[in-house]
Amino acid sequence: MSATRAVQGTPFHERTAPLCLTGNWRRWAGHLSASSYEPTHEHEYHAIRSAAALIDVSPLYKYRLSGPGAAALANRVVTRDVDRQAVGQVYYTPWCDAAGKVRDDGTLHRLGETDFRLTSAEPTLGWLHENSRGLDVELVDETERLGALALQGPLSREILRRITDGDVEGLRYFRVMSARIAGFRAEISRTGYTGDLGYEIWVDAEDAIPLWDALTAAGEPFGLAPAGLLALDMARLEAGLLLVDVDYVPAHRAVIEDQKSSPDELGLGWTVSLNGSNYVGRAALGAERARPPAWRFRGIALDWDSLEEAYAAVHLPPRLPGMTLRDSVPLYAGSRQVGYATSRGWSPTLKTYLGLAHLRAEFASVGTELEIEVTVEHERRRARATVAKTPFLDPGRKRATP
Repeated sequence: MSATRAVQGTPFHERTAPLCLTGNWRRWAGHLSASSYEPTHEHEYHAIRSAAALIDVSPLYKYRLSGPGAAALANRVVTRDVDRQAVGQVYYTPWCDAAGKVRDDGTLHRLGETDFRLTSAEPTLGWLHENSRGLDVELVDETERLGALALQGPLSREILRRITDGDVEGLRYFRVMSARIAGFRAEISRTGYTGDLGYEIWVDAEDAIPLWDALTAAGEPFGLAPAGLLALDMARLEAGLLLVDVDYVPAHRAVIEDQKSSPDELGLGWTVSLNGSNYVGRAALGAERARPPAWRFRGIALDWDSLEEAYAAVHLPPRLPGMTLRDSVPLYAGSRQVGYATSRGWSPTLKTYLGLAHLRAEFASVGTELEIEVTVEHERRRARATVAKTPFLDPGRKRATP
């Protein structure tokens, strides 16, 4: 599949297009995806946090690995130990180049002993083929064959339970199961990109519209709303979740070495197994553990009084971003630049100006006080910021199982 294919609708486009009152579309992996359905995305965001939201995530690249060599291939590419992955378990995982720098991150679903699905943000099929040499494995690109919906929010379980024949209540965090929703077959994973209770539903493209209709009908009494990428971006920032091409540069597309990051540098060291298979980059990651990385990925919280002072200097109230900002801005300790913030935005739930940042290791301890560059009336000023632990928002319902 080419990343430059013509823009097209997803399997749900027949339903999402009439709902997108703004015509505010974004290109995502060659598909049209709604940035927001309403003139502002505030209602969509609050549906995620206080009710339930339906998000079309079909543009994710989806690859099926099956056959006797499927587990061996997975063990060659991801940094997790696939031999320890149970059937029905989902791994969140990065994968690296030979130098141990992250190419992409996504999920690996173990659907059977010899059957896996890998989701990714970047086109990955060619790289999988390169690493499958000598293995008895079948690789299938399922991106166009499958529709995918994220049902996210505190009431998502109750909505799904009403139209699903499987044990949705018993589905544990980062597990996947097969079930029938309103009579047709689907796979349901307890995963998502919002940091809240939620599910992702994988269905044949031909069943996409019936799935949408069944979920919206069941969800109407619960305040279910369609949500676009702007609301999703705000939720994932609160959850402290990485976004490729924003929070890190994929190693295979980096122009210089300094643009690349290892899992440890991105806060993903917990996903790295050095005792399992000899996957791509394992030797480099093992060597890195012997000399801790120079960079760390952390959260930051901007100080409100300091921000207010920066604007008051020109007789203005503080200006808060209405959406997640994705431009890089410097972070300082005194006169020295010690890092840079990537994603930044105002959290409506926490009432805090938050960000994600790359920091030199000696300045990355939680609680360290720094300064961040802010632009006020075309002038560069500074506001105080504190290194913070992520996730910023971590509701207990995310992992809880009745």
